[in-house]
Amino acid sequence: MRLGLNLGYQAAWTTPADHLAMAQEADRLGYSVVWAAEAYGSDSVSMLSWIAGQTQQIDLGAAVMQIPARTPAMTAMTAATIDALSGGRFRLGLGVSGPQVSEGWHGVRFAKPLGRTREYVDIVKMAVARQPVAYDGEHYTLPLPDGPGKALRLGFHPPREAVPIYLAAVGPKNLELAGEIADGWLAIFFAPDAAGEYLQHIERGRAKRQLGLTGFDVAPSVPVVLGDNLAWCADVVRPYAALYVGGMGSKEQNFYNQLAVRMGYADEAARVQELYLSGKKAEAAEAVPQDFIERTSILGNKIQAKERIKQYAAAGVGTLSISPYVGDLKSGIDTLRIIAEAYEESGVAS
Repeated sequence: MRLGLNLGYQAAWTTPADHLAMAQEADRLGYSVVWAAEAYGSDSVSMLSWIAGQTQQIDLGAAVMQIPARTPAMTAMTAATIDALSGGRFRLGLGVSGPQVSEGWHGVRFAKPLGRTREYVDIVKMAVARQPVAYDGEHYTLPLPDGPGKALRLGFHPPREAVPIYLAAVGPKNLELAGEIADGWLAIFFAPDAAGEYLQHIERGRAKRQLGLTGFDVAPSVPVVLGDNLAWCADVVRPYAALYVGGMGSKEQNFYNQLAVRMGYADEAARVQELYLSGKKAEAAEAVPQDFIERTSILGNKIQAKERIKQYAAAGVGTLSISPYVGDLKSGIDTLRIIAEAYEESGVAS
């Protein structure tokens, strides 16, 4: 198992310079990848391009590039370009986002996300490999059949014929698709004790290609809060958990709420959502079960962090991407260093 760093989005306390400093420290400490996210604020491509030119060895990962935000050909161009300027260090994470962002921000209908994702990945792979892009699908037709377009190929030679593709997936069908068409899974709210439930769906997808889990990268993003008081550490994570379980979607369609239900928190998830959608965000955060946060985070001192790292490794995680929940750059750097020490002491390095 390797370590990664998930920078997430630009937040109130962070600046691009802060994120660069975190990425450079992770690079120095031997972290394997730094991920950047996007929703409807800072975009992942700009951040990763900037970081790529100012780091040496660490991989640059999009977690994610939103499928509704770009055509598949544009994503292929971008992936190949970042891979070239970084010397072959790019990892392409893709996700359909949710109905609110897809339709409200990008103006793209959210219907049939599984089919759209499959076709999108097909075209990205084809384009990065410099094959003529001709595709006749339900969602994408290239070139258009009734105009002057022709099947084009990528106009330069990237360092690799393929970049690693990760899918952000939550539900069982999405996990099966990730196992079938991707090289890795970007997981959220990953509980090591529930790994068997998640991985059975990925294995089903891998079996369609006569493959096992070997070589498939399970890459959860895990909130990290270091301190001596577990309750205090969990309180730092509560607003994030409440946002996703309660507010990231509508009452009828919230994939993260559904995940919490599958994890055994049906009543609690309903309560968090009810409070959050009523505008009672503080109360929603308080309603997130302590157990849910402890199962899906790394909390406590270095000794406790070391034990949690061992649990993630034993659960089949290939890249443990930590997301430091801190209030300033110094605390972020300190967290990176302490987790790196705990990782080395845990003996799980691969």
